[in-house]
Amino acid sequence: MANNDATSNHGLKVAGNFEVSGAERLVDENRRRGRGARSNVSGRFESQAYEAFDDGWESAQELEPFRTEVHRDRSRTIITRNTSPDISFDRSINPYRGCEHGCIYCYARPTHCYLGHSAGLDFESQLYEKPDAADLLRRELAGRRYQPKTIALGTNTDPYQPLEREKRITRSILEVLEETRHPVGIVTKSALVLRDIDILSRMAREGLVKVALSVTTLDRGLARSMEPRASTPAKRLEALRQLSEAGIPTAVMVAPIIPALNDHEIERILEQAAAAGVREAGYVMLRLPLEIKDLFREWLQTDHPGRASKVIKLVQSLHGGLDYRSEFGVRQRGSGPYADQVAARFKLALAKYGLNLRREQLRSDLFVKPTLPGAQMNLI
Repeated sequence: MANNDATSNHGLKVAGNFEVSGAERLVDENRRRGRGARSNVSGRFESQAYEAFDDGWESAQELEPFRTEVHRDRSRTIITRNTSPDISFDRSINPYRGCEHGCIYCYARPTHCYLGHSAGLDFESQLYEKPDAADLLRRELAGRRYQPKTIALGTNTDPYQPLEREKRITRSILEVLEETRHPVGIVTKSALVLRDIDILSRMAREGLVKVALSVTTLDRGLARSMEPRASTPAKRLEALRQLSEAGIPTAVMVAPIIPALNDHEIERILEQAAAAGVREAGYVMLRLPLEIKDLFREWLQTDHPGRASKVIKLVQSLHGGLDYRSEFGVRQRGSGPYADQVAARFKLALAKYGLNLRREQLRSDLFVKPTLPGAQMNLI
């Protein structure tokens, strides 16, 4: 059911190649305070769209602020498979759907439409937990045909978003992976990962884990606007330092790089990450598929109106004049002069700060299948 204060997709105004959503789409600032998206347009699969409007009685002021609601996800499997040639893993786990961090650029936002929600404010406030994740994982790892290979944790939504502090689903997954000596790679924007440093350090001693933190900007104000409920940049760098000192292999992701907004920070982010003990780094350019193209434009117009046109033009230069191309090989880096320039700068900075000299290879030869309740124990 679509949120009844979502707006329809009509009413877009066009200024040159820059599409600006009408003011009627935007949710009142007081109602969305602390959130990333500025609107809550009905999901693209909904048969009806709803639009809030002023009826003259100031009824919009009576609407409550967006509050986080948590629903139970009843999935029967927990490991997701992929065959994408431009990512380094073929399986992943996401303990949650939706993400309270509220990163405006998040490429996972459109997936919320499959659940009957908006990719906008619903993505940040209508969350789904997978409380049976550890049991489902144990069952899948115990499968007769299962072959171990690194599982990526947190590829769609953040495994350490604020909800994890209470639910501890990510930790329960790590407990199963440690028990079975199964390799795992973690990607997060949260310093909450330090809570599990006990498990991670033990797994690291056996070559079973790597942790990457995404550092989009070092500007606290920009981060607060762009990633409102994620850890501050300083806390992410401190988390990298503590993880590295504990002997846990770490990486920094400069992601996404946004032209004319945070691209000037590439070298500084890599410098500070290297100083924190990080040894690997990567980057992804901003992507604007489906609903994200409108959500990101709304955010630019409210928070960076003077740069909006330049940002969008540079993004489109990465994709042949389009907002986004989904082809493998170009969707994460783009192509053309600007893409080449960023790639060259990143390569030079890697060399300067001694990053990516060696890639940590996680072990899968230590894997031990779990024994399910009632099953015959392994004869070892």
